Amino acid sequence: MKTTPTKLPGVLILKPKVFGDARGFFMESFNQRAFDGWVDGSVRFVQDNHSRSERGVLRGLHYQLPPFSQGKLVRVAAGRVFDVAVDLRPDSPTFGRWTGVELSSENRLQLWVPPGLAHGFLVLSDTADVLYKTTDYHRPDAEGCIAWNDATLAIDWPLDGLTPRLSPKDAAAPAFADRRR
Repeated sequence: MKTTPTKLPGVLILKPKVFGDARGFFMESFNQRAFDGWVDGSVRFVQDNHSRSERGVLRGLHYQLPPFSQGKLVRVAAGRVFDVAVDLRPDSPTFGRWTGVELSSENRLQLWVPPGLAHGFLVLSDTADVLYKTTDYHRPDAEGCIAWNDATLAIDWPLDGLTPRLSPKDAAAPAFADRRR
């Protein structure tokens, strides 16, 4: 697997080795030993999640408050999404900045979003199955959400004429400056 750092410290794009022929393909989507080398062996996953969404669905920007912050290893098993991470770490040199990458079943890229960042995605294909591992369990009492279209963050979502479809929680999300801390 090849790793590429992003403009946010600790956020990595992972490109697995894919072995394919006329019958299909094989890839190792996760290897704890290799992952430990990229993140200094400090990550333990406790939960796997799977979501399916339709074109135009925008989920996020979600995060968990400390001490329950979640790291996420995100990949797309079917379809295509624009995946975003926002740095919420107050002492980070990139606090309040974002990075985004297209994840798809075709490019098979993965995004490692360490604890302390918000995460969200926009579905670009008819449907998308998003799979992600988390480093802590979801706790409703510790969840936070930031408006997807916050002017301070100025995320360049590839809407291309799409009107984002939001959950009621995401539609009511506060601005970055007003987020839960």
